[in-house]
Amino acid sequence: MFDNLSEKLDGVFKRLKGHGTLTEKNISEGLREVRMALLEADVHFKVVKQFIADIKERALGQEVMASLTPGQQVVKIVNEEMARLMGGQYEELNLNGTHPVALMMVGLQGSGKTTTSGKLAIHLRKKGRKPYLVPVDVYRPAAIDQLQKLAAQLEVPVFASTNDMDPVDICQKARVAAHKEGCDTVILDTAGRLHIDNELMDELQRIKATVQPSDILLIADAMTGQDAVNMAKAFDDALGIGGVVLTKMDGDARGGAALSIKAITQKPIKFVGVGEKLNDLEVFHPDRMASRILGMGDVLTMIERAQEAVDVKEAAALEKKLRKNQFTLDDFKNQLAQVRKMGSLSDLIGMIPGMGKLKQMKNFEVDDKELVRIEAIINSMTPHERRQHAVINGSRRKRIANGSGTSVQDVNQLLKNYTQVLKMMKKLNKGGLRGLGRGMMPF
Repeated sequence: MFDNLSEKLDGVFKRLKGHGTLTEKNISEGLREVRMALLEADVHFKVVKQFIADIKERALGQEVMASLTPGQQVVKIVNEEMARLMGGQYEELNLNGTHPVALMMVGLQGSGKTTTSGKLAIHLRKKGRKPYLVPVDVYRPAAIDQLQKLAAQLEVPVFASTNDMDPVDICQKARVAAHKEGCDTVILDTAGRLHIDNELMDELQRIKATVQPSDILLIADAMTGQDAVNMAKAFDDALGIGGVVLTKMDGDARGGAALSIKAITQKPIKFVGVGEKLNDLEVFHPDRMASRILGMGDVLTMIERAQEAVDVKEAAALEKKLRKNQFTLDDFKNQLAQVRKMGSLSDLIGMIPGMGKLKQMKNFEVDDKELVRIEAIINSMTPHERRQHAVINGSRRKRIANGSGTSVQDVNQLLKNYTQVLKMMKKLNKGGLRGLGRGMMPF
């Protein structure tokens, strides 16, 4: 999402680092380019003005001028100020109140409220809570059915709303039903409109007054840029929202909403939607996002994803196999599956510090379908072939290719990659494999 902004900022910083010493003139010139990059990224002009002023004040102080590496000090300042601009620290959901606590999901139609409600239910369940989904949108065709099907897929209890019920009445009855189910968190998927109107706000205000939710989350489409910021202000003025969830952060939007919302509304971004899968809801850490924007990676988020994706017992069993050189094609497939759980490959590469700055990574796109293709090829093999890849001769390769809908060349490439992994394993075994199996990809 921030690729263009990251590239432009990286160019500015390289020029600043190229100066042996920094002066007010070259700092001002650099910040002028930063200002243009932010405006092009659709960051609110008032936010940009204050942001640049804050950086300039610090950049012209002793912190930079007396430094042996002034260019790097400027980058450090920009990183800190950008993190502060987006809120500084992650702000938790407010889950305090009479159980079951209620969370109101509000926003316009098409922003992703219903899908985000399901994603939030998964997030809460991982935290040990028992969520209860409530379809409150009685106006949009199939809205209730959509959430009920989503709840069934997630195996999360859901309230049996009908289109002839009053939204406020639904919320009241749902809370009682959630209590009987033993659930502690009610997620209210409220109605939206194509645009903000008095009728919508009146209904949401009545729900808030009746249910007294512990937190109100505005679901906003990051692709709408400054419109998302304006909408956040309007909803906050009417309801007093507790935070924002920005959806479609994996798209090609310029990123202005993420950098502007906190400064304009004083309300934090609490989560971001980073994909279409139901696990693709990420806690928003301003400091980590600032590091990503500046090309410094995000190792902490990468580690957290790995911890969620990796089964500790499987990792220990894999380590034993690696030590005995018993790494089969089934193990190869299982490791790929664990990587897929962590998110898209492009996203993961972006979390590795410095990767985005490498020339060979410019415009480099990773086809996540390649992992699906590899899995299909391995699934088309017999159990014996997966254990003993050496038996896969020409005729077997042709059969495997036909069975997986791929070409013989694809099968050959997979086997070549796999044998290279085996060679690497043997070398590592000689040098020691300590810790390799604990959740790390062996290729």
